[in-house]
Amino acid sequence: MAIMDGGVFLILNIFLSKIGFSDPEIASFVSIQYLMSLLIGIPLGMFIQTRRLRPLYFVISITYPLSILLLLYSINVGHSYLIYFCFALLGLSLSTRYVITIPYILRNVNKEQHTEAISVNFATWSAGIVFSGLLINILTKINSSFFTDQVLLMVFCFFGLISVCSLLKMSGKEIIPTLKENKSKLADYDWAIIFKAASPILIIAIGAGLTIPFINLFFYNSFGLEADQFAILGVVTSLLIACGTLLIPKIKKRWGYKSVTVTQSLSIVALTVMASADFINHLQIGLYIAIIAFILRQPLMNLANPMTSEMTMYYVGTKNQEIMSAISSSIWAGSWFFSSLIFRHMRQLDISYGSIFLITSTMYIVGVFLYHLLIKDYYYKVNAQKTVN
Repeated sequence: MAIMDGGVFLILNIFLSKIGFSDPEIASFVSIQYLMSLLIGIPLGMFIQTRRLRPLYFVISITYPLSILLLLYSINVGHSYLIYFCFALLGLSLSTRYVITIPYILRNVNKEQHTEAISVNFATWSAGIVFSGLLINILTKINSSFFTDQVLLMVFCFFGLISVCSLLKMSGKEIIPTLKENKSKLADYDWAIIFKAASPILIIAIGAGLTIPFINLFFYNSFGLEADQFAILGVVTSLLIACGTLLIPKIKKRWGYKSVTVTQSLSIVALTVMASADFINHLQIGLYIAIIAFILRQPLMNLANPMTSEMTMYYVGTKNQEIMSAISSSIWAGSWFFSSLIFRHMRQLDISYGSIFLITSTMYIVGVFLYHLLIKDYYYKVNAQKTVN
């Protein structure tokens, strides 16, 4: 499934742009995807608390590729309403996977191995980008007239469908938690703790929604990078992410969660440099600066993600973990929904990519500061608990 993730990320927006959809139209499609993710997140988090999660993976492995295949069909027949439906189905599938993944890991992996397991989960996405990026480049070089963006998307849908085979081979009994209390009511959760843990996620997600979904459009429209060229950037970046992700357990062991804000801050610097390159996109050096900054930005930010996910789950406590995972997914989806609308409006006003990305940098600065406060509070709670014991 990660291979399909990589292919869709690298190709889809560029494909839509090539066949005539404007940036505002693409942003409108993307907003529907994240609106659906927003709507499903919290109800799904409440639903899964005492239920098996593995069957949901089977459903996703079918609906995810189906959404892209239907999208390609709807574009070919010119059915605009079906295009929106496909993006809604895409949002439903991806949101479900995001909501259930961390709870599944926390349930079925020993606590001593949580950091490693979550890090590997993040690394698989990077590995998917590497494989899909290389495949795009190789197939395009073999026969670019046959392996069009549309055909490549169909190839990646095939990878999504065969993920069912991997699921069938999964062994071991799935652990299903039994709650001492009935948590079916919203009032039963520790909302003050959840709100504090969710605050930095909200700020960073809003900023990210202005940048990440449209970063391939930035390179295509500002510098003329085609899908196969952007795929190579994705490969290099993802290799760095994968290598960095595997170092996370050692980083955490040596410096703890405090290392989170350091890597995030360095990532903000790289993003600011990349945004500034848009103002000199008429110069060749502008492209080189953007590429270097892009390659550095994502690995630095992704170094923090497994640790922030783990620390947040520990901070809210066991009884709030499923709903926190759902809220986190809903925050990302909701923020990207509204950010997509804002991005669409900004592009309609002809505001440059660089200016939009600088707004993201500002939002990131606020979010990182909130993470700094949250990490301090987490260690205070841990030390206080040790003192009591």
